[in-house]
Amino acid sequence: IDAERVGDPRLDGPGVYSVRLSEADSAAAGAAAVASKGAKKFVLLVPAGANAGAVEARVANALSIYGATLAVTLPYSASDAAKVVSDMGSLVEAPDAVVVASGDSSPVAVLAALKAKGIPGKAVSLIGTERWLERPIDPLYEGAYIATLDQSETGPIADRFKATYNYQPDVNVAYAYDMVALSAGIASSVGPNGFSKQVLENASGFRGSTGLFRFRADGSSQRSMPFFKVEKGRLKLVEKQTAGF
Repeated sequence: IDAERVGDPRLDGPGVYSVRLSEADSAAAGAAAVASKGAKKFVLLVPAGANAGAVEARVANALSIYGATLAVTLPYSASDAAKVVSDMGSLVEAPDAVVVASGDSSPVAVLAALKAKGIPGKAVSLIGTERWLERPIDPLYEGAYIATLDQSETGPIADRFKATYNYQPDVNVAYAYDMVALSAGIASSVGPNGFSKQVLENASGFRGSTGLFRFRADGSSQRSMPFFKVEKGRLKLVEKQTAGF
């Protein structure tokens, strides 16, 4: 079980499980939460590259559960964000929501282009991902919806870590804590034979400091997480949990 992995399907595989929340799952959970409120037509803006297909597949699958559709997926780079957003207007008419994945880069270039088009607005929702939050919240995030981990759950672990080691940890500390606790729990209750595909891929999942999660057969993880809206530079809780599993 690898706490450092980002859920890249090229790296996951049978016998290797990635616990970290992936951008694909964050985007999918956010899109599903908005679709559950009645939105039907979605656009995905995703950084061009190897992970684009994984993000697209997860978002499309999540939307299908609610009878919503991914009308178009537009790969972009920071240098052509304005053009891609302009192209979006000619490719899809009146979307209900736009999902913006950011990958390793800041989303501000594409968000600036969307803002110039009036997105987010009364007619179009903006959905971000947990990768946005790797940077300070920018004014351009205002009004966006994001599904991500519950800081009230990971906070106590971070506080204990800081008190012990005298520096602020990143979220990998909480992931590592959960994996040690899970491994210890399996060993204690089942023994060495508990580290099997059947146990680790239990459909009911597990609960840790990073919330409720379960492992997929392809090695990636699936999470149920809170849903937030960015208001006045802060995350405001909208729902305590996105659609469970």
